Amino acid sequence: MPYYSKLVRDRIPEIIQAAGKKCATAVLEDSEYLAQLERKLTEEWDEYLTCTDVRGQMEELADILEVVYAIAQVKGVSIEELEAIRAKKAEERGSFREKILLQWVED
Repeated sequence: MPYYSKLVRDRIPEIIQAAGKKCATAVLEDSEYLAQLERKLTEEWDEYLTCTDVRGQMEELADILEVVYAIAQVKGVSIEELEAIRAKKAEERGSFREKILLQWVED
């Protein structure tokens, strides 16, 4: 019997049971939840980096967004607030659309 000890999406236990299998779960305290979310972010990033097709990469990016949104929620920040922070930074400092690589800066 495999032992996972990993954060999963909310409906995964239901999906496992619908497949006729049994599973055990626990609900995490906020501090452990945040630690598991951070671990999950690394896991999803690694999966993105190793994915070779665009569709799979987009699914991994969607997973990353889901984890980012959950981290923001734990920290008391809504998705809308997070987006406002992102938009403000893009307005003040730009985004990454122009593909600029900084090569050097002289003092």
